[in-house]
Amino acid sequence: MKGTAMPEQKILLRNIYHLVSGANAARQRGVDLLVEGPQIAAVGKDLAAPGARVIDASTKLVMPGLVNTHHHMYQTLQRNVPAVQNAKLFDWLIALYEIWRHLGPDAIRVSTTLACAELLKTGCTTTADHHYVFPEGVTQDLIGLQFEAAARLGMRFCATRGSMSRGKREGGLPPDSVVQDEETILRSSEELIVAHHDARPFSMKHLALAPCSPFSVSDGAMRDAAALARKHKVKLHTHLAETKDEEAFCLETHGCRPLGLMERYGWLGEDVWYAHGVHFDDAELRLLASTKTGVAHCPTSNMRLGSGIARVPEMRALGVPVGLAVDGSASNDSSDMLGELRSCLMLHRVLGGAGAITAEQVLELGTVGGARLLGWPEVGTLEPGKAADIALVEMDRLDYAGALSDPLAAVIFSGCSHEVHTVIVNGKVVVEEGRVLGVDERALRHEANRIARQMLERAGHDTRWMM
Repeated sequence: MKGTAMPEQKILLRNIYHLVSGANAARQRGVDLLVEGPQIAAVGKDLAAPGARVIDASTKLVMPGLVNTHHHMYQTLQRNVPAVQNAKLFDWLIALYEIWRHLGPDAIRVSTTLACAELLKTGCTTTADHHYVFPEGVTQDLIGLQFEAAARLGMRFCATRGSMSRGKREGGLPPDSVVQDEETILRSSEELIVAHHDARPFSMKHLALAPCSPFSVSDGAMRDAAALARKHKVKLHTHLAETKDEEAFCLETHGCRPLGLMERYGWLGEDVWYAHGVHFDDAELRLLASTKTGVAHCPTSNMRLGSGIARVPEMRALGVPVGLAVDGSASNDSSDMLGELRSCLMLHRVLGGAGAITAEQVLELGTVGGARLLGWPEVGTLEPGKAADIALVEMDRLDYAGALSDPLAAVIFSGCSHEVHTVIVNGKVVVEEGRVLGVDERALRHEANRIARQMLERAGHDTRWMM
């Protein structure tokens, strides 16, 4: 694999066709944008920038890099597995855990690289990942391998140290070979925070604590995570209210609904964001709003697993912090972030009508909304002083012809490909003419398919069509 993209001293985006500096900002045409170091230095007409690398943006839509707030990158190696293509969440998990028990360091390195590359190619510059499978006998620092892979590609990365402590022996879903005891989880979590979390402005690395879900984690692990996260001022993340099965489990096991259980654990506040949040009732939405507890909305995954439709327009109206997410690649079956914006737009119109949500509102969820959840205030808009995280979309394409009366809406409503032209992260070009600079894409494809085949074969799956 190739090395990380080289840093740029200065980059000048010259004569921008359509500048979208933020979801609610005025659009501009014919302006320049100057990047110096990790941040945006200026936006204006005919900017002088001696020595800068000049990128012709005269046919490009320029927008803030997208922010993905929830993923399971190891799942890129198990997309659309036939045995679970039509399964609901609990059955889907039980079957796939038998494959994931064979995860190793190479699988983590390759799957993280693959997911980050896909995200970058679809305009995403910042991502979180929720890794919670730590198979017995694997001693390498899997989270550290993820940070290394993201750094090689130049992606802004929030690793969430997931955990499972309730295996089959204790009534949970995962095999006992992939769960850990509370002491191990707590020790590892603190070591990772100390080793990796960087809270400085323009940081490329955050770490959050993320017990997997109410049905795979013990009460003690949830409470310990909250206490440790607040000791170190890092964020908290978990799956919540994704399915009716989860709701039934919590009522039977804990005597309350999933959000009531989180309230019992102290898991409410601006430092907490949940993945999914499909099945919140009216009172729970008001509680989320009053405590500023966030939600990572995963529209494609929720459709794929038949989980339901999160009440995102109502969340927005109440002031609940909401971001967008692709979720894991075994339930989305891609890491297409620009495509996720389109899914969000279309899904909520099914439930709420054509006026339920707009292209601008969806962009807001996918930029500043996500940056808020992950704790990166310098990310999400293109203004002087903000991070130079930028996506450039070539608009002089066949699939945008006839759509240019509103170029921003075009990239969400239209197009048969969601790959962007150029991506800049923290002032460095990391995607150029649609090609990820930090990796040999052909070699990555072959390595990913090789490892995927090995894992499927070890779990007894049919691999006759694998390349």
